[in-house]
Amino acid sequence: MDFTHFNEQGRAKMVDVGEKPVSTRTALAAGRVLVNEETFALIRSGGMKKGDVLTVAQVAGIMGAKRTPELIPMCHPVAIGGIDMKLWLDEERQSVEIRAAVSCDGRTGVEMEALTAVSAAALTVYDMCKAVQKDMVIADIRLLEKTGGVHGDFRRDEHE
Repeated sequence: MDFTHFNEQGRAKMVDVGEKPVSTRTALAAGRVLVNEETFALIRSGGMKKGDVLTVAQVAGIMGAKRTPELIPMCHPVAIGGIDMKLWLDEERQSVEIRAAVSCDGRTGVEMEALTAVSAAALTVYDMCKAVQKDMVIADIRLLEKTGGVHGDFRRDEHE
């Protein structure tokens, strides 16, 4: 498979998607922030000094998805149709679990928007909790599925 983000001189370029047909595209991404017992309890009880960690991280994820082309150099601006962020606490893993679903009707996919949403939410969890714990781990940021486009659909085989 050829890489399309390089010109004849081997330098980076933004791919021209102008001739591609508009289609409905979706992407679902996930990630987690692993925390210790104290941090987990403070998030659950709402005791973090900076506020409600899950709510603020949810808003940060939405904002991150909307700003993706400003952060990722070759990413096209996309008219996002919807963003659905889900954050929850996983007692067994002692983690904040994050999911971002993004959709649009456009000429290019929204995988980067979904991944950026998860990343921004995870970084926000870290920021809001760093006064209590410095060794949190942001982990497993990944694309779970995507639909639409010339490359077809993708679904990660996960056993969770």
